Amino acid sequence: VKEYDPSKGFGFITGDDKEDYFVHVSGLREHLKGRGLRAGQKVSFDVDFGMRGDKAINVRLG
Repeated sequence: VKEYDPSKGFGFITGDDKEDYFVHVSGLREHLKGRGLRAGQKVSFDVDFGMRGDKAINVRLG
């Protein structure tokens, strides 16, 4: 996790490919929604390649 603002419910995750992906609270798995994310935390995620840009979805610990 590069950065995440729990009060706004979004942030950015840097992937293994060194790209930064937008992440919204709606893209977090249920076990993370109440806790949010912290900078430096290791997560796994899928990428949604959308018309408005790529974003991290299905974000989970690990």
